[in-house]
Amino acid sequence: MAAHRPAPRTGQAHDTRLRLVVAPRLVPEAGYRATLRPVLTGPTITPRHMSAPKILVFDSGVGGLTVFREIARARPDARFVYAADDALFPYGKIPEALLVERVGGLMADLIAAHRPDLVVIACNTASTLVLPALRARFALPFVGTVPAIKPACAISHTKRVAVLGTEATVSREYTRALIRDFANGSDVVLVGSARLARFAEDELNGTPVADELIARELAPCFVDADGRRTDTVVLACTHYPLLLDRLERLAPWPVTYVDPAPAIARRVVGLIGPAASAKLPAPAHIVFTSGRPSSATLAAALTRFGIAG
Repeated sequence: MAAHRPAPRTGQAHDTRLRLVVAPRLVPEAGYRATLRPVLTGPTITPRHMSAPKILVFDSGVGGLTVFREIARARPDARFVYAADDALFPYGKIPEALLVERVGGLMADLIAAHRPDLVVIACNTASTLVLPALRARFALPFVGTVPAIKPACAISHTKRVAVLGTEATVSREYTRALIRDFANGSDVVLVGSARLARFAEDELNGTPVADELIARELAPCFVDADGRRTDTVVLACTHYPLLLDRLERLAPWPVTYVDPAPAIARRVVGLIGPAASAKLPAPAHIVFTSGRPSSATLAAALTRFGIAG
């Protein structure tokens, strides 16, 4: 992906945008926590210090690579399997009952085949719908994904925040509950995109879409009213950081983008401990449920993430 920076606009002394902000804590502590916290963090698990653990990272497509990247940085000694359910991508419009059944069956096969010590569900939709059933069925820790609304509202200076996610994510009650509990006085706009995740997949496959198509999906995030502009955008889909360079370049003005991936990596380390060895394992292995072979472009992209394509 091209890493272009826009030239400073007239009257703009300095471009102070941040590429990404580490989300300090994503799990609610009040209000909706009675139902949301168990879904996302699961039952209380005694942390274990694992040497060279095997970690399974699961998503509907390649968006979870942004989460895998952060976990691999935190635990470079781990053995990784990345599973992409590209045969059913995207998950946003799949009926809930079908998705629960689908992911449960896939997870049973993946756990039997790879014997992971921990599973990361690197997908907002799957995390909120499927995690309770997975935790009830399988006796190993699962780590989920949630929009980083709390930290975004905490760092916003203008108190105008946008949550950019899939249509399914922004329509869920758990997203609205996070806003009610943690808006911290911020005005929060929910922006549901039906196309941005697909654009990210295309980008990684070497067929980027036109700027104007991405700009159209991004535009509703930017509100300028009552003397206050949006200054913080939550990337509430793990696919979206794959487009970060283009999101920055196409933004009407500089904003801070908040990604949950670093916080997910810290949650993983909290459960299995820090790296116990400097020895690096073999490159991560990837599984596509469609059975498709990787194109040369995708294989090169996977290699840059540290995955054998």
